[in-house]
Amino acid sequence: MRKPNHRLIRNAALVAMAWFLSIMGSYREDASPAVGSDSTSLTLTTKAFQANGPIPQPYSCEGPDISPELDWSNAPAKTRSFALILEDPDAPGGTWVHWVVYDLPAGAHHLQAGIPRRDDIEGGGRQGDNDFGRVGYNGPCPPPGPPHRYFFRLYSLDTVLNLRGRVQKIAAEQGMKGHVLAQTELMGTYQRK
Repeated sequence: MRKPNHRLIRNAALVAMAWFLSIMGSYREDASPAVGSDSTSLTLTTKAFQANGPIPQPYSCEGPDISPELDWSNAPAKTRSFALILEDPDAPGGTWVHWVVYDLPAGAHHLQAGIPRRDDIEGGGRQGDNDFGRVGYNGPCPPPGPPHRYFFRLYSLDTVLNLRGRVQKIAAEQGMKGHVLAQTELMGTYQRK
């Protein structure tokens, strides 16, 4: 019986590990837009609720379901536009997209409360389709049970996406790849009454 060739086994294991890591690295890269090297402290805030706190009923399906007022600051100097995605990773069927906004002008630092549900945003910017199949914002609407988390993610981009048609999150993220200068997030929770 031959002795096992430990060098050959070790080399094969190293090749397999390198292949696995390259696959995982490309998966991570595809999972979300990569952030560029422009370092900032981009911040996103709201007067509607405290960060990590409960989102009030007016911003949910149990109320008038209006979008909250949002403010941001400290964008990189090379910013040409902003994009915003709101999603619930705790939804029963997987992550649920509640709002897709893109092509907000570089000079914008604010979204008023109650943005109308139409493609164009007054003052610049566009809204895409959410997972309810509607344009614009649809707020928290979880099934009864424990609270869900809602992440408002803001992206500073070095380009304007200029996407047309019925834009969904996946198309916005594809357009953002390689163009994200900075990103930040604001999280709130909601529990169905």
